[in-house]
Amino acid sequence: MANWEPTDEDVIRVLTDQNPWQSTGRVPATFAPPIERELARGLYQRVLDADLSRFQVVVGPRRVGKTTAMYQTVKRLLGQGVPRRSLWFFRLDHPLLLDSSLDQLVRAAIDLAGASESEPAHLFFDELVYAKDWDLWLKTFHDQNYPIRVIATSSATAALGRRRLESGLGRWDEHILMPYLFTEFLDLLKIEPHVHFGKSLARTIEYTFQDRLDLGDLEGQRQAYLLTGGFPELLLRLNKDIGPDDLETRLLESQRVLRGDAIERAVYKDIPQSYAIDDPMALERLLYSLAGQVTGIISPSRMCGELRISQPTLDRYISYLERAFLVFTLPNYSGREASVQKRGRRIYFVDTALRNAALQRGLAPLRRPEEMGLLLENLVASQLHVMTLNTNQRLFHWRDGRDEVDLVLDDPESPLAIEVSSSSDHSRHGLRALMERHPRFAGHSYLVSPDVPLMDPSRGGGVGTIPLDLFLVLVGRQAQAAIRLRLGGIDDSSAQGELDLRP
Repeated sequence: MANWEPTDEDVIRVLTDQNPWQSTGRVPATFAPPIERELARGLYQRVLDADLSRFQVVVGPRRVGKTTAMYQTVKRLLGQGVPRRSLWFFRLDHPLLLDSSLDQLVRAAIDLAGASESEPAHLFFDELVYAKDWDLWLKTFHDQNYPIRVIATSSATAALGRRRLESGLGRWDEHILMPYLFTEFLDLLKIEPHVHFGKSLARTIEYTFQDRLDLGDLEGQRQAYLLTGGFPELLLRLNKDIGPDDLETRLLESQRVLRGDAIERAVYKDIPQSYAIDDPMALERLLYSLAGQVTGIISPSRMCGELRISQPTLDRYISYLERAFLVFTLPNYSGREASVQKRGRRIYFVDTALRNAALQRGLAPLRRPEEMGLLLENLVASQLHVMTLNTNQRLFHWRDGRDEVDLVLDDPESPLAIEVSSSSDHSRHGLRALMERHPRFAGHSYLVSPDVPLMDPSRGGGVGTIPLDLFLVLVGRQAQAAIRLRLGGIDDSSAQGELDLRP
């Protein structure tokens, strides 16, 4: 058995099982539920674009719905008249397919589809990096004009990133699918705030002052989202009718699932698959250490001493955690690109629930105002982070001596400075210091807090205020619009206004 290799008949048998629409003409509802994210609503258009020869690769954390988005894309393509014989899905972590070369799988699908240049086969590869030499094969398929269109996913994003420059340039587009935004969660609950948005977040905020948008009380939804995380399967469970006593059980179960699937699998499987790591436990200890100082400035000397690793190893390990979409770091804003990376970085988690799951915090943050303040800052930062992944903006923090500002959005025309606090009495000193040193932020600096009113900076001595939930909605809608435009169009009944958001 050691030398056994799958035959074409073995491959075809597995493909038949994995592609039920070949016999029924439809994708099962359990595979492609009716609730779609922005990616699923637009990805099929890029696949159908005859002028776009690049393959499409979807990357992101585990449990964010990458596989579901591909099944929904299959469903949309069937609805657009693509023949069922041309649509083939491969779950590459299947034991038999692990022993097959990507070339063998593609040739089998081309034969089954009767593919040609005018009628290419549409191939969906789930967990692409499980295939041996996947990057070299994609390069070959593209450069030799195989009659195929490729849509793929990967959770092992570190491996994908390592080979991007070598094989991917000009051959595939990457789409980052992150956890649900707060606005997506509200849409799931049938709370669909309409936002008059513009070409930048700053412009959208200006419209909001004109419209005096009032969302009502969303504190309960925000806390549930913050503790559960933006992971579709967990949010759908939470969306079901449950009593107060069941809520705590549901939230704790969500943290258990995230700890096992999203954190431990990334640390012990995805990252070691991509890099030579002798001691994954050291990587896990680092993640826990970062979780304990979330929103804080990383101190390399202190962390190296605590973890007993060198600074080069620390830098590498943090980069691995970033590439696995567990954490992200923000450099210090200086206004000069040459000095951006020379000063301390702040650490954030891509989702607050991942941080809580790593530390097994349960519902403790609800009883600790100081900790909740840190999580609210991480929540705002993570929403802005998703937005900037889809625009030409960059996100920073700012610190100069004792003066600091939590979040600085560096937009060429409409920059923003944001201080996040759980209290309306929070000092505005840092924001005013930033405006003195960098006048471009004058009139574009805000305190974001749950209990502040909506107030224009001109009425607050140069610093405006925005209620936290409203700010989360504005950022979420802006991010959703940017995602749609990157996919090639915009069609949104829940927002209105200027649509020239293309980076």
